[in-house]
Amino acid sequence: MKQRLTIFFIFVSFFSIAQTDTEWKKSAFYITPEILLGLTMEANDGFPDTKLQKQAVLNFGRHQENNPQEWAQRLKGAKTGLSVGITDFGNLDSLGIALTVTPFIEFKAFGSERWKMLTGMGASYFTRKFDLETNPQNRAVTTDFTWAFRTYLYYQFLSTSTLDWRVGMGYSHHSNGHTRLMNQGYNSFLLSLSADIKNPFNHSKITATIAIPKYNKTVYNYFAIRGGLGVSAFALAFNDKKDVYTIAGEYGRVYNNTFKVGIGFYYRFYQHYYDYIEENESLVQAGREFDYFKSNAWYYASNLGVSIHGEIFLNHVGIDLQLGYNLHKPAYKLDWRINEGWVNTPREISKSWVLGELDDSYKKKHRISTRLGLKYYLIGMEKSPKNNFYIGAHLNANFGQADFTELNFGYVHSFNFRERK
Repeated sequence: MKQRLTIFFIFVSFFSIAQTDTEWKKSAFYITPEILLGLTMEANDGFPDTKLQKQAVLNFGRHQENNPQEWAQRLKGAKTGLSVGITDFGNLDSLGIALTVTPFIEFKAFGSERWKMLTGMGASYFTRKFDLETNPQNRAVTTDFTWAFRTYLYYQFLSTSTLDWRVGMGYSHHSNGHTRLMNQGYNSFLLSLSADIKNPFNHSKITATIAIPKYNKTVYNYFAIRGGLGVSAFALAFNDKKDVYTIAGEYGRVYNNTFKVGIGFYYRFYQHYYDYIEENESLVQAGREFDYFKSNAWYYASNLGVSIHGEIFLNHVGIDLQLGYNLHKPAYKLDWRINEGWVNTPREISKSWVLGELDDSYKKKHRISTRLGLKYYLIGMEKSPKNNFYIGAHLNANFGQADFTELNFGYVHSFNFRERK
């Protein structure tokens, strides 16, 4: 699954840069070398000591202000591209090195040409990970591949004909998406120095001749359905990957072929929860707290919720965000009891074992779900297609704590297209 996600991100990145065919692209290309320094936050008690974190990144991308496509004109001077980086977390023996590939988009911030906001999501490969015998203190990463997320604010302090010098600060995160435990993840805060190299291959300045269409404001309604196949781990004593199945639908509006907002529902079925109940594990045995789960294992292993959706379209590519509210997720209480009490909870749990307390943190994570990812649409959104299909990769979370990693396939039907005043 993680290897497939890496390939998917590279695929999406390539098409987000190369999906147009006009000559403006040649002189719009830029390269940005970037050096970052900062802190690797402790992921767990007894985490290895770290020195200064160091990153070297190369950003390859395009300025989109002369891109004649509608999304580029609506976003007013956005940049898109691909970051390739190497990270030393400050302890090579225990934390190793991460090699990261991240598609990104950059916007103006505060309505200023000097301030920019960048966000990117991709994948990382780690040279060191948790091992009970050789690397027990580092419980941040237990898999070779992880999700990678970064968000940064930049200030351009000096501009020349060939270079834009920038300083920045931001946050980086690496997590395996709950596909294997331990999964504390890396959280880092860093300062950045970078320089945009404009038109590095000295292509002739042809952008002044590009005709930029004038787009009317438009709006149309849509409904969509999707199916997803996810993977997750349950607990240290049940640390194999099992499936999470999803069926979901939504209804909403698309504005100017660029921005989507909608409301929806989702149904999920967790194989781990079902198997725990069916196999009569400790906490569902007669006389234990969750013995009533055995009356209907399917029901108690299910999750039903409602959601709000937002998406930005870059023609074929969609940057997708969902905020959900769980109406029904009873087995998460069982999950919390096992994973948030004493560490290294065994498979056979005695009645004297201290289980997780159902505190305010539990209440938030039980009810609030989030979902972030990328989609690739068969037909570009520039065409306002009546019928469309997409494939997507998403990280699902419980109020920011990873829940499962998912590949999904969806269908979208659009109707009531009209111009707005």
